[in-house]
Amino acid sequence: MGAQWKHAGRVAAGNAKGKVFSKLAKEIIVAAKNGADPANNVRLRIAVDAAKKASMTKDTIERSIKRGAGLLDGAVQYETVVYEGFAPHRVPVIVECLTDNRNRTATSVRVLFRKGQLGNTGSVSWDFDNVGIVDASPGDGAGDAETAAIEAGAQDVEPGEDEGTMRFYTEPTDLDLVQKALAAQGWNVAGAFIGYKPKNPVTVDDDAARAEVVAFLEALDADDDVQRLYVGLA
Repeated sequence: MGAQWKHAGRVAAGNAKGKVFSKLAKEIIVAAKNGADPANNVRLRIAVDAAKKASMTKDTIERSIKRGAGLLDGAVQYETVVYEGFAPHRVPVIVECLTDNRNRTATSVRVLFRKGQLGNTGSVSWDFDNVGIVDASPGDGAGDAETAAIEAGAQDVEPGEDEGTMRFYTEPTDLDLVQKALAAQGWNVAGAFIGYKPKNPVTVDDDAARAEVVAFLEALDADDDVQRLYVGLA
């Protein structure tokens, strides 16, 4: 989700915690397809670390790894599906889904975009950079975010989605190195993944118009198949 969109109260909301766990479990399942050992699977290690930080139980994490690695009967096969379009007031949005039923997800996304405009592949992604993203908060001994970004090899840093967090941007190939470097500097890494950064975020100053955009994004984020949102909103 783009750092420009502040989802007020998302972490504190009790009903949101189950959705967070569901999305974390999906990420682990997909990552584990490339190996069940986090030490040899960077994406899985990052997903497991994020799940632990969110207080997911050890049993749930291990079960998700086994399901993704095909070590359990009836393993679910998730695939990544990406949609592009515009929220109200022409705010560009990239919607990343993990789904076990492409038709169900496509139907849901079409309905959710009725208040916006669903586009074709490439309709808005040209206005985003493909980047590594590290979400982190300062821990004991952590210094200034700008200095930390430079020393860790990040390209840029800006305020994160949640209060007190920062979002560091990297080259996709540097993601693991940067998140390790930040952790070594005392930063608490909450998530690290490959995603999108808007090149030309849209400014929506009118309060009523901005509320429309936020309501649209919240409805998208609430869908079980939606894994992440990338939003070009200043």
